[in-house]
Amino acid sequence: MAETGRVPELPEIHALVSDLGSRLTGRTVDRLDVVSFAALKTVDPPVSALSGRVIGRLARHGKFLDIAIGDLHLVMHLARAGWIRWRDGAPQPPKGIGKGPLAARLVLDDGSGLDITEAGTKKSVALWVARDPLDVPGIARLGPDPLDPAFTAEVFAGILKSAGRAQVKGVLRNQSIIAGIGNAYSDEILHLARMSPFKPAAMSPDEASRLFAAVQQELRGAIARADGLEASELKREKKSGMRVHGRTGEACPVCGDTVRQVIFADSTLQYCPTCQTGGKRLADRVLSRLLK
Repeated sequence: MAETGRVPELPEIHALVSDLGSRLTGRTVDRLDVVSFAALKTVDPPVSALSGRVIGRLARHGKFLDIAIGDLHLVMHLARAGWIRWRDGAPQPPKGIGKGPLAARLVLDDGSGLDITEAGTKKSVALWVARDPLDVPGIARLGPDPLDPAFTAEVFAGILKSAGRAQVKGVLRNQSIIAGIGNAYSDEILHLARMSPFKPAAMSPDEASRLFAAVQQELRGAIARADGLEASELKREKKSGMRVHGRTGEACPVCGDTVRQVIFADSTLQYCPTCQTGGKRLADRVLSRLLK
């Protein structure tokens, strides 16, 4: 099924760090129960090493959530359909291996804790127990964080220039180039910047400056909207804040034109023709192949 903004991206992980940090910091871990063994990507240190350790700082690395537990780290990537649910009371027994949405459960010493869940049949949620977050390959490959003070307009312009003829939508989504922006927010950023998703990344200085401002405005605005929300409210907030992503067929809130989409094998993008492509509709490659 095509992606429709469900993937937790930088703003949602940022909000999870804030919400869960207030609940977890200083608490003692009883155990980590792994229900979906495919989710666990490490064997050393073992999950049993987390037991009895005190939770410290929570952090974000791109789309990765990092929970420091003693001198170890529980790192997770929620992929497309994963999420975290806070549980106040003692856990109910899981339904069994491979049954239900539960992938793993972090249990604190009073029975409360986190349930890491994943909807659907394609299981992509990933967990690591690591001595250092950089031991997680996906984190080690991350590009710069767009909210880092060192990520300046000049740095961004250099990234775009280096990407050359690559489409700007793909450059924004590439985690090894820029960390944390996914399908949904790249659509929103390009709409705000009034740029086609297929525009080459190497662009004029004025265009690069406009796109940089859109990156900052969109991500910081999403973080501000999510500030103070609990984990259970974040998905709804994300969807409600979208102008074009996931809104195919609806009216663009800026100009009133109909939001269009392009379908790829495993995702879609949405855009406004009037705002972004001079009124031109982009070719839908999947439909074009079907009509041949």
